[in-house]
Amino acid sequence: MKSLLIKSSTLATLVLLFLFGMSTPASAQDGRIQLGQLEHLTAKASETITVNLDEKLMQITAKFLSGKEPDELKVKELINGLKGIYVRSFEFEREGEYTAADLDSIRAQLSVPAWSKIVNITSKKEGSLEVYLMSDTSRLGGLAILVSDPKELTIVNIIGPVDLDKLSQLEGKFGIPELDIAKPTTKPRN
Repeated sequence: MKSLLIKSSTLATLVLLFLFGMSTPASAQDGRIQLGQLEHLTAKASETITVNLDEKLMQITAKFLSGKEPDELKVKELINGLKGIYVRSFEFEREGEYTAADLDSIRAQLSVPAWSKIVNITSKKEGSLEVYLMSDTSRLGGLAILVSDPKELTIVNIIGPVDLDKLSQLEGKFGIPELDIAKPTTKPRN
């Protein structure tokens, strides 16, 4: 799966270019996808990560961050304005422990007009990566990421004004997996 994510860095760069400047206040629509239908996978998984951080919990967390340490200041800035971070990640010892129907239950929620799939990478050997954005005509209000491979399933749902440049700094924190989201770089001209 790691190579699939690395291959996706070019697409992530395009996504970042599209999203710069779109980090405005969240849409009135909630943006939270329901993940409860995946709970049956917990019994099958060898490792499970569950993160439920609503706005109130993020505000409490921010109060404990002094802002004096550079990393704490970054996290404090990152979660400012977000309404929630929800993650479900399941790692299995064998293939076939989750079904297409499990993913379809999530995709159905993301098929409404407010959500748009902006990245879709599929590999028969390595699985898939899907990125969805929730927005109205001018505002970005949420992000959903679905990562699946034969032995792992991860869903990340971030609600609120999403800045992918800042999001890349959340990788590895709050249960958000390393997604290799990188800030675009410019090549020197000759």
